[in-house]
Amino acid sequence: MLTQEGERVLAIDLDPQNALRLHFGMPVQDIAGHARATLAGEPWLGSIWAARRALVMPFGSLNEADRSVFERHLTTHPNWLRSQLDLLGLAENDIVIIDTPPGPSPYMRQALSCAHICLTLTLPDAASYATLPLMNDLIRTYCEHRSDFLGQMLVINQVDMARQLGKDVVQILRNQLGERVLGVIHQDQAVPEALAHDRTIIEQSPHSQAGQEIRRYAGWLRQQLQGSPGEAG
Repeated sequence: MLTQEGERVLAIDLDPQNALRLHFGMPVQDIAGHARATLAGEPWLGSIWAARRALVMPFGSLNEADRSVFERHLTTHPNWLRSQLDLLGLAENDIVIIDTPPGPSPYMRQALSCAHICLTLTLPDAASYATLPLMNDLIRTYCEHRSDFLGQMLVINQVDMARQLGKDVVQILRNQLGERVLGVIHQDQAVPEALAHDRTIIEQSPHSQAGQEIRRYAGWLRQQLQGSPGEAG
């Protein structure tokens, strides 16, 4: 949706699962990515994938030993992500979307250290709900002291309103967090279907319930970033 509105977007995958690329049609057998480039001392530019609409920076395929080395590098170089973004020569209004694995990790800390907006996705279950205080602590530690941080919001993902637990968790979060709950994304078969076709939900099923909800939140994000520097985590 952001690219459809004329924005230039770079999506960075900071999750070792290396799955974000699959939504953009990147060949499964391609092993390139920023993690492999970093370990090889190579610039990021050669690892950017020009997708149909956005630019994508995949994580890259690493074996277990190399992943451990890479994570140690992130721990000992806390400004790694910010410095790499600076080297890309991004324009002031370019938007960077950073995807991380859930929970505390070197990847999460790198993303939070330079994010202007933190959009937390949580599932409507007890386990996910229990992790939210930890996420809030991380945001306070790495974001809230910075003058360029615009705030955090929560989106509840894969909501099935036919299940009582899902409805209860949504209501609890709305009661506790109020306007910080941006909204929900309902469970929708169109999402896995889009992944199966190597497409985003906006490309595959823009009028599906989940597609329309994601478009709405992308519009909110675009509005928040207008007039501010371009990265968003």
